[in-house]
Amino acid sequence: MEQMKFAFFDAKPYDRPSFDKFSEAAGVSFKYFETKLNEDTVELAAGYDGVCVFVNDTVNASVIDRLCELGVKVVALRCAGFNNVDIKYAFGKIHVLRVPAYSPYAVAEHTVAMLLTSIRRIHKAYIRTRDFNFSLAGMTGFDLHGKTVGVIGTGRIGRVFIDICRGFGMKVLAYDKFPAEGLDNGDTVRYVPLDELFEKSDIISLHCPLTEDTYHIIDSEAIAKCRRGVVILNTSRGALVDAEALLAGIKSRKVGAACLDVYEEESDFFFEDFSGHIIEDDILARLISMPNVIVTSHQAFLTEEALSNIAETTVSNIVTYFETGMCENELCYRGGAAQDCKCGKCF
Repeated sequence: MEQMKFAFFDAKPYDRPSFDKFSEAAGVSFKYFETKLNEDTVELAAGYDGVCVFVNDTVNASVIDRLCELGVKVVALRCAGFNNVDIKYAFGKIHVLRVPAYSPYAVAEHTVAMLLTSIRRIHKAYIRTRDFNFSLAGMTGFDLHGKTVGVIGTGRIGRVFIDICRGFGMKVLAYDKFPAEGLDNGDTVRYVPLDELFEKSDIISLHCPLTEDTYHIIDSEAIAKCRRGVVILNTSRGALVDAEALLAGIKSRKVGAACLDVYEEESDFFFEDFSGHIIEDDILARLISMPNVIVTSHQAFLTEEALSNIAETTVSNIVTYFETGMCENELCYRGGAAQDCKCGKCF
């Protein structure tokens, strides 16, 4: 088989080592572009068999049309989420492959790291002691042991997060449209309706995909149902949280703290250095300025193990598709015709 050529968009230095490692032996050639894929940059895909994209690349109808015109056959997502791809429009036009799972420990552990940093004021202590300020004023936190954590989404990452929380002696209230078999033990882990989760949780952590059902699942109405002082964690997708409602909840003291690795308008900022610039997103700027908010720049996935998993699966997806015409990790629009679907999972 001839070498498969892919245009790799939104490339970062930490991407290349793992992708080069797996692509060379598999006969896949990547051309790395630092720019994101969108309507203005899609012409860079000319002459390639496929494109490899990440969470902030844009694969909308106009981009899909132009990719097809350029002869591009495959969109290979190097991530699990696909809300940046118009899957409905792509169906029947171009094949979209994804990485459904990589190290779930990376994201779950980062979530807990942010939680502990927040409630034990570790970030503030680090800054103080570097100035030789050893005062403990304003540093009082609280124990996780005995607290109730609400987990929205019980896929692989959500379940690893639950295991960690149980290790701290926490009680878990879980919500998922498709409950995991055997997870609910009727005691320390229970599936409950979403409203009950809001009402009874000291901490709420989001581990679900972004869909029409989960868009702004944390909004002003949800926050109103929560306990006063609730801690909200989001290491999944930014638009799960209505950022404006979250800011209002923090200002009113209803939300005690927030830890965000994602933000709904992050594509304009995350993964880039804006340290010498004025941020024009007033909500993001206000959130970062809050003493009880921690923001990291979509780095929960960023471990050596996860990067290796992502590269290996992405390359395997590409090779499998070009060798067989099918791939178990292909995304299809579920409203299409059964006879047109080749993935075997949609119908």
